[in-house]
Amino acid sequence: MNHTGNVRHRFFSVVGFSFFFAYLLAFLFEGQLLYGLLEHHGEEPVLYITVAIAAHFAGLSSVGFLIRDISTARRFMLFGAGFIFLATLPFYFAPSLLWTAGLLAAGFISGGTVAAWGFYLKTFTPRNERLRSCADLLILSNLLMIAFDLLAALWSPAGGLSLTLLCLPLGAVFIFILPAKGRQPLTAAGAPEPEISVRLPLLLLCFFVFMITINSGLMYQVFNPAFAHLTLLTSWYWAVPYIAALAILRSLPMKVDRSKMLYAGMAMIIAAFIGFMLLGRQERDYLIVDTLMLGACGIFDLFWWSILGEMLDFTKRPAAVFGLGLSANVLGVLCGDLLGMTITSINLPDAEVAVIALSVVCVTLILLPPLNRQLVLLLKNHTYLLAYSAIPLEQRAEIVHRLEPLDPLTPREEEVLQLILDGNSNRQIAALLFVSENTVKTHIRNIFSKYGTRSRAELISALLQDRNR
Repeated sequence: MNHTGNVRHRFFSVVGFSFFFAYLLAFLFEGQLLYGLLEHHGEEPVLYITVAIAAHFAGLSSVGFLIRDISTARRFMLFGAGFIFLATLPFYFAPSLLWTAGLLAAGFISGGTVAAWGFYLKTFTPRNERLRSCADLLILSNLLMIAFDLLAALWSPAGGLSLTLLCLPLGAVFIFILPAKGRQPLTAAGAPEPEISVRLPLLLLCFFVFMITINSGLMYQVFNPAFAHLTLLTSWYWAVPYIAALAILRSLPMKVDRSKMLYAGMAMIIAAFIGFMLLGRQERDYLIVDTLMLGACGIFDLFWWSILGEMLDFTKRPAAVFGLGLSANVLGVLCGDLLGMTITSINLPDAEVAVIALSVVCVTLILLPPLNRQLVLLLKNHTYLLAYSAIPLEQRAEIVHRLEPLDPLTPREEEVLQLILDGNSNRQIAALLFVSENTVKTHIRNIFSKYGTRSRAELISALLQDRNR
């Protein structure tokens, strides 16, 4: 695939999915368009919003495990566009059970569609461009969402719904244009890239995302109603700080430490809740609070979208990893929604709302350092394994024997060492050698001790450094 083809395919992938995602933001996932339709018909939003988000979470967290290749992902996305279109049509008519059924079905299928895009991100965007692809996607889809929200506010919810539905066939056209098959990444030696376990880093990332997005749910249920009287301003300014934050982060050099930006985002959330507690409910107050909160959301969203994009290289199931990572975001919003509804129903003072939100921020601050360590270790392991895999097979044994351990390895430890260098996880090594994971961990500790290293990354780095002497 030449450079021009790569650029074109990346463009089609990002733009096509941006149309899908714009529909999701404008309507299905806490969309102002859905709220507008519910208000227009005098319907209470609690049940509908909860059903839509819960169904979306279920689709994100499960469907990705069924999508094993890009051709399946393509079929699911094309099928999903048509299915979601049909499931949304009942909203042109009076409220009925079809509304709930439509949200349930569209929410689940849209979750699977988002997970499926993990294959497209891995296949059509180079590793060093995934942060920018994620930023471009989020910026474009949010700009479309703002346009739909404005049209719904100035025209009618039904008119906004028509334009939002148009996104689905448009997105399908771009996905249809893309190749139906992708190439498996190969190392310089011609072998498939090694697969690395992402279980622990993904688990930590999901917990971090879940905790921080509880504040997003609180924002929907506490902030938005407080400024509901500023209809026109909220309809267009709502996502502007979010887009601005994405644009700024996208333009930063790739070497900038993204974890430090998270601390800035947390400071902005703290300031937003303090401002909500102390300020009034006029236009200026809304601009301050929304700028801080949505700017922080932009920082966080791009961080975990791009981290998930990097994790896709380490797994043969990118749809499952991508879907699970983003499902933590949706689950956090759902729990924050329920918490916000509870707070609203019992009329908690603004000061107590701020205390709850700040407590959540404190937990995420505690979690951030171990998360960052795990992500750095994951990336180092992958980098060194790729470098080792690029060496011709006949030279690898020579490299291993050249670096003498402090004590000789046992025959079993030599087997385990070779399996480590082939990119196998502890569980995979245990299965290949028909032993328990605890036994494998014991062998690995002994290997690290004999080579004077503490991790896979250090071990492979030592081997590669000795080769260059």
